[in-house]
Amino acid sequence: MNFYAARQPILHADKTLFAYELLFRDSLENTFPNINEDEATAKMVAGLQFNLGLDSLLPDTLAFINFTHNSLLDGYPLMLPKEKIVVEILETVKPGKKLLNACIDLKKKGYIVALDDYVHQGVWLHFFPYIDIIKIDYQDTSHEQILKIIEAIKPFPKVKLLAEKIETHQEYLQALEYGCCYFQGYFFSKPEIIKNTALTPSQMSIAKLMGEMAKEDPKIEIITQAFESDVSLSFKLLRYAQSPIFKRTKQIETIKQAIVVLGQTELRRFVSLLFTAQFSEGKPAELTVMSLSRARYCELLTEYSNQRDGVASAFLVGLLSLLDAMLDADIADLMEKLPISQNIKDSIVLRQGEQAKYLMLSEFFEEGRWSDVNRLCENLDVNFDDAFSMFQQSQLWAKERLQALK
Repeated sequence: MNFYAARQPILHADKTLFAYELLFRDSLENTFPNINEDEATAKMVAGLQFNLGLDSLLPDTLAFINFTHNSLLDGYPLMLPKEKIVVEILETVKPGKKLLNACIDLKKKGYIVALDDYVHQGVWLHFFPYIDIIKIDYQDTSHEQILKIIEAIKPFPKVKLLAEKIETHQEYLQALEYGCCYFQGYFFSKPEIIKNTALTPSQMSIAKLMGEMAKEDPKIEIITQAFESDVSLSFKLLRYAQSPIFKRTKQIETIKQAIVVLGQTELRRFVSLLFTAQFSEGKPAELTVMSLSRARYCELLTEYSNQRDGVASAFLVGLLSLLDAMLDADIADLMEKLPISQNIKDSIVLRQGEQAKYLMLSEFFEEGRWSDVNRLCENLDVNFDDAFSMFQQSQLWAKERLQALK
């Protein structure tokens, strides 16, 4: 699943970067998708919240995001950080008391608010104390209309004008004379399409669960609540807890009972198994088996080396090592999106630390690189026969666990 957005710069008067406007797209074509504005806004917010992240798209810059009437009343802007966005009220939004209250609330919470493609109407004067930027469509607004806007904002010195759709140098100079502070248009830069791998809300929920399970002292209440709020996860947990591989005789009847009966180690494995299954949809089953096998192998090697405290993180290092192959995306970018410790990320991306060596040993066995296996076994002080036996155990374990989830 991919996430697309069109990104166009917004400049200061001296042509230095002020912000970008982000527009939802559903492909690499820079055209508005065949969906309504509410859906486009929802998909943009969801994409930024669950997938790309504003820090990934715009590390040090503001983003203008379009919001519809419904999305403003539903509080969608509050899902994004106030330090990173400008709430752009679409020109199709009609002013009213509910909208005014939403704007007041946004300003109280510290958000920057802009009016898009503004055409002056007296009713908007009530909004001006809570508006920071007014965008003027330079191709569709007459000289007289611009003068009306300039006159209307005089009592509100904090309101700045942004001239958009500037297409020539002459228009830029003229907009400067009008007192515009910000500029956007083809004269400066055409929108560029950016594409990134998207994580679904379901995938992110499991990722957060996995992050909680990787902690030294995971909170059972948080884990229970996460399962209870997702019917699909609850069903899979109950089925897994009663799988034949555990040889249970008692019936499990509640989520909390399943969590307690499984225990921390087995529950962590289950959550990781769910994570891998979610991310490998549409990929060969062997990729999931290999991912689980690596996870178990890193776990066994950690236990073998008497590093009990690192078992949970070692499991994740192996599990996540094939995420780039599952999602066809850069591994470093994917790691940035996941709520896991930096040590785990460094082991996978930079191959730093002891757990990175466990991962590499698994890879060497998979590829039959026997001289590298011998060298690394010696470096880790692991007996070759033990290392090979654990590798075989890991493969068998991975196949059993995957079968239990079906």
